Amino acid sequence: MEMSFIIIGALGFIWMGFWVFMYKKPEEHPKVNKEELAYILSDRENEAQPERVAAAVETEKISFLKCFNYKQTWAFAFGKFMTDGVWWFFLFWTPSYLSTQFGIKTSEGLGVALIFTLYAITMLSIYGGKLPSIIIKKTGQNPYAARMKAMLMFAFVPLLVLLAQPLGTISPWLPVIMIGLGGAAHQSWSANIFSTVGDMFPKKAIATITGIGGMAGGLGSMFLQKTAGKLFVYAGENNLEFLGFEGKPAGYFIIFCFCAIAYLIGWIVMKSLVPKYAPITDL
Repeated sequence: MEMSFIIIGALGFIWMGFWVFMYKKPEEHPKVNKEELAYILSDRENEAQPERVAAAVETEKISFLKCFNYKQTWAFAFGKFMTDGVWWFFLFWTPSYLSTQFGIKTSEGLGVALIFTLYAITMLSIYGGKLPSIIIKKTGQNPYAARMKAMLMFAFVPLLVLLAQPLGTISPWLPVIMIGLGGAAHQSWSANIFSTVGDMFPKKAIATITGIGGMAGGLGSMFLQKTAGKLFVYAGENNLEFLGFEGKPAGYFIIFCFCAIAYLIGWIVMKSLVPKYAPITDL
């Protein structure tokens, strides 16, 4: 067990090495074109007067409460609230699910292989943040519109989690694959929802808005994990029935149903609050 922490920590240092030598500022990156660079730097005002800009940054403060006056803040926060808990549910509860549903312990060879497969599938999200760029180049849409279109595509993928329980009657590998695909979709969604903050808010407000969204995501995660735990206990003690499943498997199916539609609900509310590209200019 201790060795797992050592290995993960060592990998962090390796990743840091890649970051130090491979990361470049947008102005210096060879793959950032003129249009992308212009967009990235679009909220830098008074470029010709750097001293004036520096003084403004030092003296101007952003009111935390004022951020809640904008629909854009609520859109980002709600998207995080609805979806962050799904990711943590997949991570925290899958080992218990395998044990409850199939009697498979993650300390055994099969359990290790299943968990490894789940995490390997989530790595399919590595290009999730690239899709908006492809949409922009093909359609000419603004970054926010392209990002929302990509997020809608990713929001449909977790619907596969609805098949986890039914397919679990065939093999434990099938629900793990469905959950893994749901996890990959979450990571792709997450990469894009964070980028919407930069689309809608000036650079000086990004950290504050991201913090608000992180808090909302944490609260959503807490509610989902607590609800899931209480539901599983209740389902097991009262032999709950749901769509052909009984006991704890029925409880898992109920939570899987929520996880499957959470992203579509989040996207619909976000789109309703901010239907079009509407950057904040008065912060």
